[in-house]
Amino acid sequence: MGNVGLNFGSATSGAGFDVTATVNQIVTNLQAVEMPWKTQLTNLANQDAQLSSLGTQLSTLTTDLHNLTDFSGIFAAKQGSSSNTNVLSLTSASTSAVAGTHTVTVQSLAQTSTAASGVVAASDVLAGSVSIQVGSGAVQTVNVNASNPTLAGLAAAINAASIGVTATVLTDTNGARLSVVSSTPGAAGTLTVSSGLTDTTTASSAVSFSQIQTGLDASMLVDGVQLTSASNTVTNAIPGVTFQLLSAPSPASSIQVVITNDTTSVASAIQTFVTDYNKVMKAINTQEGKDSSGNPEPLFGSTVLAQLQQSLQGALNATFGSGAVSSAYSLGITANQDGTISLNTDTLTSMLNTNYSDVSAFFQNAGSFGASFANTLNNLGSSYSTGAITLALNENKSQEANLNDDIARQEALIATQKTNLTAELNAANQILQSIPAQINQINEMYSAITGYSKTQG
Repeated sequence: MGNVGLNFGSATSGAGFDVTATVNQIVTNLQAVEMPWKTQLTNLANQDAQLSSLGTQLSTLTTDLHNLTDFSGIFAAKQGSSSNTNVLSLTSASTSAVAGTHTVTVQSLAQTSTAASGVVAASDVLAGSVSIQVGSGAVQTVNVNASNPTLAGLAAAINAASIGVTATVLTDTNGARLSVVSSTPGAAGTLTVSSGLTDTTTASSAVSFSQIQTGLDASMLVDGVQLTSASNTVTNAIPGVTFQLLSAPSPASSIQVVITNDTTSVASAIQTFVTDYNKVMKAINTQEGKDSSGNPEPLFGSTVLAQLQQSLQGALNATFGSGAVSSAYSLGITANQDGTISLNTDTLTSMLNTNYSDVSAFFQNAGSFGASFANTLNNLGSSYSTGAITLALNENKSQEANLNDDIARQEALIATQKTNLTAELNAANQILQSIPAQINQINEMYSAITGYSKTQG
C-alpha cells in the first residue's frame, strides 16, 4: 500500500483532521489491487467484440454459400426471352422450367365475354329484372333495387349478388348503358343475358341487352402441338414458364421462346462469396497486427486467428474429382499473398456457359466443395456450440466471471475495512479535538495548587 500522507496539524490546536478525506485516500490505495483485474476485463471485452465481429462475418459467408448449395436456389433459377415481344412477352420462368428453346405460333387471342343494355338516361326509373347465365352455369335473376331503381342501382345489385360477372354503368353523350363483363375468361365464360327490364320514365319501354363480345379461347401451336388457353396469360403450355399473348398477326409467324440458366445471378452470387471471404481474411490480418498507436490488436497472438486462417485456406484449396470443375481455381478464383482471393469473371462466365451442370455439381453434390466448405464454416463460426469462435467466447466468459468475482470480493473486503477505519479515525479525531480542553484543566489545577498564574508570571 502506498503512503497515505496524513497531516494532523498541531496536536494542541484542537482542529483534528478530515476523517472522510483520510478514509477515502486509504480506500483508493486498497483499490489499486483491482486495477490489473479491471485492465484484463477490458482486454477480454475488446477480444469479445472482435470475436463476435468475426462470427458475424463467418455467418454472412455461410449465407452466401447456402445460396449456392440450395437445390431450389440460384442454380435452379431460369430466365427467358421472346424473339418477338410485340406478339409474345415472357413473364417468368420458375425453377421447375427446363432450359431449352420452344417454338410458339399465336393463331388467335383469348377474349372475355361481355354484354350491354340499350341506351337509357342515367336517372330513368327502371322496373323488372335481368337474368344472367355464365357459360353452362345456372341462370341467375337479379331484380331492380326498389330503393335505387336506376342503372346504377341495378349495377350495384348485380355486383352484390356475386354471380360471376362485373356490372358497370358506361355513360357518353347519348346516355347510359349497363355493361356486364364475365369474370370467367375464354369460351367457358360466354354470357347469355335476357332482359325483363322496362324504363318507366319513358312510357314503360323495354330495355334490351345484346352480346357485345363472345368468350373465346386463345389458340396457338407450341412446338407443333395445338393448344388453347382461356386467358392470354398462358401458364400451362411450357412447364414452369408463364408468357403473355399480346397479338395474333396475320399471317401467323413462329416465335422463339428461349429458356436459359440464370448464369448472371450465379456469377453475382459467387462474386459475393469471394467478397465476403476477403472481408474475413482482412479482419484476421488486421487482428494479427498493431493499431495506429503501435498497440497490439485485441486478438494479437490468439490461436483462434491461426485456426480460422488455416481452416479457410485449406477448405478453399481442396480439390474434388477430376471433372471440368474440380476446384475453386477452375472457376477463376486465385489466391493472393495476404490470404485474400481474386475472381476472374471471364473464366467464370466461360465455365458457366460451357459447363453449367459441372459448376452446379461442384457446389451442390454430396461431398463436394459446397458441403465441405459449409462443414468448415460450422466448425469455425459462432452459430454452433463447438465452433472455434463460440469456444473462444465461452473461455473469455469464464475468465470474466472469475475476475468479476475477485473484484466483488475485494470490494466487500474494502467496504468492511472502510467501516472499521472510519470508526477508529473518528475516535482518534475526538481525542485530538479534546486535548486543548484537557490542557486548560491541568493549567487551572496547577494554578490552584501553586498559586502561580501563567498570565501573571
